Amino acid sequence: MLRKILVVIGILLLLAIAFVYEALWAPNKFDGDRFVIVSKGDSYAKVAAAIEKAGIIRSRLLFDAAGRILDLTTKMQIGKYRFKSGMSNTEVLEDLRYGKTVEMILVTIPEGFTAVRHARIFARQLGIDSARYMSLVNDSAFTRSLGVDANNLQGYLMPNTYKMYWQTDETDIIRDQVEQLLSMFSDTLRARADTLGLSIREVITLASIVEKETAIDSERTLIAGVYYNRLKKKMRLQADPTVQYIIGGGPRRLRFSDLHLESDYNTYLHTGLPPGPVSNPGKASILAAVHPAKSKFLFFVANGFGGHVFSRTFKEHQKAIRQFHKIRAEQQALKQESESR
Repeated sequence: MLRKILVVIGILLLLAIAFVYEALWAPNKFDGDRFVIVSKGDSYAKVAAAIEKAGIIRSRLLFDAAGRILDLTTKMQIGKYRFKSGMSNTEVLEDLRYGKTVEMILVTIPEGFTAVRHARIFARQLGIDSARYMSLVNDSAFTRSLGVDANNLQGYLMPNTYKMYWQTDETDIIRDQVEQLLSMFSDTLRARADTLGLSIREVITLASIVEKETAIDSERTLIAGVYYNRLKKKMRLQADPTVQYIIGGGPRRLRFSDLHLESDYNTYLHTGLPPGPVSNPGKASILAAVHPAKSKFLFFVANGFGGHVFSRTFKEHQKAIRQFHKIRAEQQALKQESESR
C-alpha cells in the first residue's frame, strides 16, 4: 500500500515538475518575429489575449499560470514589443514587466503639413492623443515656454523622420520638433534674416508659403524672391496657400469666390505677410526664405508639368496663364480620350 502511495506521489511530483517546466521555461516557437503593442491603461488580460492572438505562446493556461507563479501580472511597460521564437513564458512576462524589447518607431512627418496633420500621423503611428497634441500646439503659454515668440506652434514643428517610443508623451514630441527647428537658426541665419528686415516668425511664415507652392528645390529661392520683391513694392502677395489655409481640409482648386474670403491670412485682400505660418516648412524652404533669389520677377504660374513660369510684368504673366490653361485643356482632353477607350 505504501509503495502504491509513493508511486502516486512520484507521478504527481513528476507531473507538477513537468507543468512548472512547461509553464515557466519551455520555449514558445513560431515563424519570424511577432509584435504586440501595450498601451496606457491596458490590463494584463487584454495584453495576454493579444499575445495569444499573435501566436507567441503555446497555451494561454500555461502563460497565465506562469504569470501567477512569478507575480508578473500587475505591472507592464507600455510600448511596441518584438518577440522572437524560442522565448519562454518567463522571458515574455519579464519582458513585459521591464520593457526589455520595446522597439523605437520611425515616424516620418513630410514638409508642408499643418499641425493637425502632424497630430493625425503621430496618433496613428505612436498611439498618442491627437486632441492633447493640438491643445499644446495652440497653448500660448506652452508656446512661449519653448522660446517661440508666437501665440501657437503652427510653423515651428519641424518636418523630419523621428525615432520615438509608442505613446511618447505629447509634450516631449512637440518639444523635440520645436527644438529641431529652432536649432537651424544659427547666429549667421539670424543675421541674414535681420539683413532682410525679417523676424524669425516672418522667415518661417514666408517659408511656409514657399513650401506649399513648390516641391522643386531649384524653384524655392525663385519663389521666395518673387514674394520678397512684392513685399518691397508693398504689393499684395496673392499667395494661394494662404487661402487654402483659410479653407482648411485637403487641397483643392481655388474658386474665384475663395479669393474674397475675409481673413487676415488672405493675401489677396491684405498686403504683407499673413499673421503666421500656413504650414510647417522644411529646411530647404526656410533656407530659401533667408536666401531669396535676386531677380526682377513679380509673378509666377504653374507651367502644367509640375514647375512654374516666372514673369517680370503682368503682361508676361497673363501670357503664361493663357499658355497654362491651353496645356491643361490638352492634358484633360488626352485623359478623357484615354478613359473612353
